Amino acid sequence: MTNTYDTGRLNLPFVGISTFGKRPYVEDWAKLDADVAILGAPFDAGTQWRSGARFGPRAVREASTLFSFGHAGAYDHEDDATYLPETVRIMDMGDADIIHTDTEGSHANIETGVRAALAAGALPVTIGGDHSVNIPCIRAFDGQGDIHILQIDAHLDFVDERHGVRHGHGNPMRRAAECDYVNGLTQVGIRNVSSTAKEGYDDARAMGSDILSVRQARALGPKGVIDRIPDRARLYITIDIDAFCPSIAPGTGTPSHGGFLYYDVLEMLQTAARRHDIVGIDLVEVAPDYDPTGSTAILAAQVLMNLLGFIFHARAGG
Repeated sequence: MTNTYDTGRLNLPFVGISTFGKRPYVEDWAKLDADVAILGAPFDAGTQWRSGARFGPRAVREASTLFSFGHAGAYDHEDDATYLPETVRIMDMGDADIIHTDTEGSHANIETGVRAALAAGALPVTIGGDHSVNIPCIRAFDGQGDIHILQIDAHLDFVDERHGVRHGHGNPMRRAAECDYVNGLTQVGIRNVSSTAKEGYDDARAMGSDILSVRQARALGPKGVIDRIPDRARLYITIDIDAFCPSIAPGTGTPSHGGFLYYDVLEMLQTAARRHDIVGIDLVEVAPDYDPTGSTAILAAQVLMNLLGFIFHARAGG
């Protein structure tokens, strides 16, 4: 029986097509008109151990529907603020086309998508995929002015070359540091046995990186970490889900115990959004098949939704 007093559709989270947050899908990127453009980058041929992050964009989109009830925005009683009101236009671009076994071709298609978002004046948000997808994301910022990168991750990802591989998921921060428009990196959460040897750490520091472990970040506190970023930076944020402890985010290819918990990261992101101009975001390495509960994908979607809320609340003078 249909409710006679309800003139609209209830449109519950488990109903309909799983775009990000159930926001509109735009197939023709030339017609993109949005404040935020969501791009899937389902590429995981850059992994060195467990694959599966190619299904990350699909899983994060589905998880994001949990936060799409749409009643009175997203009110936060702690902040006494409503985040992501209808005035913030979020659109889903779908996925960049991935060419199996072809890293360069796949990366080029991801770069095209990010460039389309930037050309439309939208904030590009890329959902990976393995961390190599950050390489084309950063390439797309050529000609956009200087940027600083905040990386939240378990691994430094600063390998120059390993057995001829320069564009795998162990290389993205090295490739970023080589860009003349990247004026520094703040790398947070780096811990335990990493994907980068000692010379990688030496090179990273010589090329302008500030490296903090989880314990060092906790000692400083979230605001103390963001204090280390140059004032009023144009900030690109890259989040590897393995920055979080696998006790809350097991669905990833290279889990590393001793990671962040939710509010460790959320408070850093909120502070960053208040102090800096966030110009781009990627969230990578969600591999949903390793987490049958779906909690990792929900965590990823929740982090992205909150970060977008913080950014546009700050832009509106909040």
